[in-house]
Amino acid sequence: MATKCAECGPGYSTPLEAMKGPREEIIYLPCIYRNTGIEAPDYLATVDVDPKSPQYCQVIHRLPMPHLKDELHHSGWNTCSSCYGDITKARTKLVLPALISSRIYVVDVGTEPRAPKLHKVIESKDIHTKCNLGYVHNTHCLPSGEVMVSTLGDPEGNGKGGFVLLDGKTFEVKGTWEQPGGAAPLGYDFWYQPRHNVMISTAWAAPNVVRDGFNPADVEAGLYGSHLYVWDWQRREIVQTLPLQDGLIPLEIRFLHNPDAAQGFVGCALSSTIQRFFKNEDGTWSAQKVIQVPPKKVKGWMLPEMPGLITDILLSLDDHFLYFSNWLHGDIRQYDVSDPQRPRLTGQLFLGGSIVKDGPVQVLDDQELDSQPEPLVVKGKQVAGGPQMIQLSLDGKRLYVTTSLYSAWDKQFYPDLIREGSVMLQIDVDTVKGGLTLNPNFLVDFGKEPLGPALAHELRYPGGDCSSDIWL
Repeated sequence: MATKCAECGPGYSTPLEAMKGPREEIIYLPCIYRNTGIEAPDYLATVDVDPKSPQYCQVIHRLPMPHLKDELHHSGWNTCSSCYGDITKARTKLVLPALISSRIYVVDVGTEPRAPKLHKVIESKDIHTKCNLGYVHNTHCLPSGEVMVSTLGDPEGNGKGGFVLLDGKTFEVKGTWEQPGGAAPLGYDFWYQPRHNVMISTAWAAPNVVRDGFNPADVEAGLYGSHLYVWDWQRREIVQTLPLQDGLIPLEIRFLHNPDAAQGFVGCALSSTIQRFFKNEDGTWSAQKVIQVPPKKVKGWMLPEMPGLITDILLSLDDHFLYFSNWLHGDIRQYDVSDPQRPRLTGQLFLGGSIVKDGPVQVLDDQELDSQPEPLVVKGKQVAGGPQMIQLSLDGKRLYVTTSLYSAWDKQFYPDLIREGSVMLQIDVDTVKGGLTLNPNFLVDFGKEPLGPALAHELRYPGGDCSSDIWL
């Protein structure tokens, strides 16, 4: 077991050292009330996941935000393993961008990790005025000690994939990370790899397109993203726009954790593909489709074909396994990516979804399954929605899952999720041969929250995890 270095900065020296880190005991995750009919603020939940604790599987603390209808979504840290060499840095603040209100909340998790408290509110007008950006999304801490937050749009809700730069100590808005006028047409997620002087960002759609739900006509009109944007990390400018074949709505992007690696994966939601991106000998970048989840022909759904809708992806810290969720089909998958060009399916588990047996949807033609999966019941509760956000333990042996995607889409695709609330589940992982097994004794039911059913989203451990930390 690795012990915390007294003369080191936050996180771990390497991804493999992080795998020796302590077992997770608590998890932070935002819970959303926007679009649920409940007039209450979103909040940060702290969940006890220590099997030895008498409060195991319980929400032990709730920190409500001061405003309504923020739509908390993703989160990140004030500092992480990218600052491992700086002993003056400590991972004490969780940064919570609000996707719809464009506020950014900074939460103190260092003073009392089991009872976080609000440290600062960055108001939307500050971001609008200093950056001409809005609809803040994903957060990464930088080697400089600053914090960078991606955006979906400008203050009016038009597409604009820019980046808000925050001071890592005061959390003052410093301006944009990118050069003036150099934002991408659309934005969502990003990952940087300094040894190759590169950052790559992804593209969902303009806020005005996605704010209130999904309209298939917007796909036909070309309003959803289908490109990756390759940035020069030092010059802070786009050097290549990379079109994706069968790559509609590229969302979560992950470089391999090895900081020498010049490749990674991106999940394309609507096309239900995993694309491998990689650096060519001439310094340009390319992408190739390496996994395709075939659509299912259905009856009783909004369209005649249902995509898997890959909404979250993760890489284990040793870059051995890739995990992703098919939010509509309802399965979590594990692939051996030891050879990144040829992923090999090693585990699959159905956790609800839209095609469960005896539901409203009838599958007419399925290239993968012989029959529709059974509904999932855990500890007496039938799970609504499908698997969505995922987080892997540092040692790779436990995978945590929540079932809410985004409140407007939850309401549209899974109305029962609004009524029943989302859940948090845990899967045991075979890290030797591959394989996934649901832990039948683990359930956090956000349908029983004090103010009513809530929509729980992204998961974070206090010490960092597979999707928060980047190594130099």
